[in-house]
Order: sequence, then C-alpha cells, then structure tokens
Amino acid sequence: MASPLADRLRPRVLEQVVGQQHLLGENGALVRIVQSGVIPNMIFYGPSGVGKTTVARIIAESAGKKLHKLNGTTASLADIRAVMGDLDTLSGYGGVVLYLDEIQYLNKKQQQSLLEYIEDGRITLIASTTENPYFYIYNAILSRATVFEFKTVPESEIERAAARGFSVLSEELGYGIQLEEGVLPHLAAACGGDVRKALNTVELLTLSADKQEDGSRFVPLSRAKELSQRSAMRYDRDGDEHYDILSAFQKSMRGSDPDAAIHYLARLMEAGDLISACRRLMVCACEDVGLAYPQIIPIVKAACDIAMQVGLPEARLPLADAVILVATSPKSNTAHNAINEAMADLQAGRSGPIPRSLQNKHFDGADASNPGQHYLYPHDFPGRWVAQQYLPDALAGRVYYHPADNKNERAAAEYWQKVRSAAGG
Repeated sequence: MASPLADRLRPRVLEQVVGQQHLLGENGALVRIVQSGVIPNMIFYGPSGVGKTTVARIIAESAGKKLHKLNGTTASLADIRAVMGDLDTLSGYGGVVLYLDEIQYLNKKQQQSLLEYIEDGRITLIASTTENPYFYIYNAILSRATVFEFKTVPESEIERAAARGFSVLSEELGYGIQLEEGVLPHLAAACGGDVRKALNTVELLTLSADKQEDGSRFVPLSRAKELSQRSAMRYDRDGDEHYDILSAFQKSMRGSDPDAAIHYLARLMEAGDLISACRRLMVCACEDVGLAYPQIIPIVKAACDIAMQVGLPEARLPLADAVILVATSPKSNTAHNAINEAMADLQAGRSGPIPRSLQNKHFDGADASNPGQHYLYPHDFPGRWVAQQYLPDALAGRVYYHPADNKNERAAAEYWQKVRSAAGG
C-alpha cells in the first residue's frame, strides 16, 4: 500500500523544507550548524506538522555517524540500553546519533539513562517535542542540549506545498486535477500552519474529486470547506496551545478588547471546553473588573451557570454576553493586589496575635494586665464607625487596599473619608 502523500513528499535536504526560515534560511542557525560538520545535542520544539521530524532526520543522516531512531511513545528502557550497547560495536565506533521523537513521553528514569553518554559525546541526541521542553524535559538533559523553536508555517508556504501535492498526485494517478478558485487559499488558511495536515487534506480532496467527461477530476471549494472545516483548530487540553488560548482569552478581556476576547471564546467553544471558559471568565470578573463594577461578579456567575445548564451549542450565547460585558467594563485590580500583599506578609512571617478586642469573647488569664475585651461596637457611634485597631500589633498601620480611580471605589473612598473625618479618625 502506498505511503501517505505527506510521507512521499517529505524533504530529503534542508533546502526543500517548507517554512522555518528563521532556522533554515541563508543565515539560519541550523544551516550553519550542519555546514560546520559538528552536530551538537539539540531539541526541536514546536507544533506538529511543521518540519521538526523532517529536519531532525536530515541532520542526523548527514552526521556521518550510526543513526538510531526511537519514538518516546513506544520506546522502553531496554530500547535505550540497546542504543548504548551499540557503542561498543564496530558500527558504533566514533559515536552514534540518537533521533528521539516525542521525547516528552519518556519518564525521568528513561531520560536520565542517556545523561552519561550525552555528557561524554558518545551519543549525540536530536530530539523533537510538541510540548514546552522547559516543562516536560529533565533539566539535566536541557542543560546539555540547545533548544530550537519551530513555528507554524505561513499560509503562503502551505499553499505552495498543497499545489505541489496536487501536481504530484496528478502525475501518479494519470489524470488532471482542476481546482475551483479559492481552494488553495482556503486549504492553506484552514490547516492551522500544519503542512502534514494540508497534504493529508489534498489527498482526501483528490480521492473525493468529481469526475469530468474528459477523465479529469474537479475539486469544488465547497468540498474543501467540508473536509477542512475544523482542521485549523490546534487544541490539546493538556498541551501548550490550551494554556495559550486561555491566557490570550483572559488578557484580551483584561485589555478591554471585546473582539479578541470573543475570538478566543469561539476557539474554546469549538473545542467544547466550557469549563475552562467559565473558570477564566469568573476569575477575570473578580480579578480584573473587581471593585470597579462589583455587580459584575454575580452577573458573570449567572451566565456561567446558564451555560453549564444548557450546554453547547446554546452555551455560547450567555458566555458571549458575559465576555463582552467583562471586556467593556471598567477595570480595577485593587482587591487582587490587596490579598496578594496580605498573603505575602503572612508567608514572610509578618503576623502576630489577634488583638484582644477582636477575639471571641472569653475570660482573660490571670496574668492579663488589663482584663476585659474592650471591643468598641461601631454601630454605637456616629456614622457607625469608631477608630480602633483591627490588625495585629506587628502590622498596625499596614495598608493593603489602595482605592483605584473609578466611580465605585472613588465614591466609597470619599464616603469613608467623610465618616472618619466627622468622627475625628
């Protein structure tokens, strides 16, 4: 059976790789490394389908050393030891290159087993990963390797790769393939920067193309939309893309950009991730709008409750209302800052006994120099306020809350200043 089109079109030299010009361009770092003839330990990090595996294979095969290939999803400790065992054979004389795909799936013990051999240069490691290596790869491995970040491939590059795919299939199958205008641009935009995904879709479109009277095949734009309608979604609930979307979602609301916030909400809705969307919405309402519009907190909570109650697709409606409301509301993080400062004091050991006047009413010990609780009940005083110390002695006078300059907090600050001044506080 023929291999997939993406595999048949896999580049054999660096010049054929689509995208990654920051690494593979005329003055790219990887090009210069290969030209030097000395291959260091390297880790390629980036989304799937952007050339990590291809580039790693090309470099490994050009090293002039024995090449071993392992995949982190299936490799065992015995497989790694077998690579090490090859070092003592004639074929392993001078060292070997270990190409390790999806290294993040190796556990700590498996990764540690490589250290001695990487350290003395007998094994040159070229690894690839779709996850942030600084979170998923053992620090000792990272300290002995250089991380290169691969990026999503530009649409213009993917469009050219897709056009080449149709051309190759036309030659292989022996008939012409006609594309309706807009097929290639749509395909390039819909694949989310993933060349492999684009070529897989090219193959599907060719197989499902409409046969013409002259024997050629015709690919309508509607078919391209049908087969690639969700392919632009990069979303893994345990991966970097998940947290990148959530980060962008909250930062867009915090930055008062309703259009960007709605865009990222749409991504979460397409992925069916109601829980994450609701959680970030409620956090943002409390953290970023906060006391500037405190009524927003129960409003957003109600919208999230409705969303969870009705489920998708209708859940998008209350959440869209809430997202736009949060994004366009005045902002204040004074409560956020106040609680963070208070917790920082506690963690630094700045605390102390609760003042006697605030303790639960009980008898003083025999050694009390001034027996009695001495609590002043604010409702018994003008303005329902009286000056008394509430913080522990070690923190007396400490100010955590600093009102922001918005309508709600300004009004509250002015009111309490008036009450305190009237009471002589």
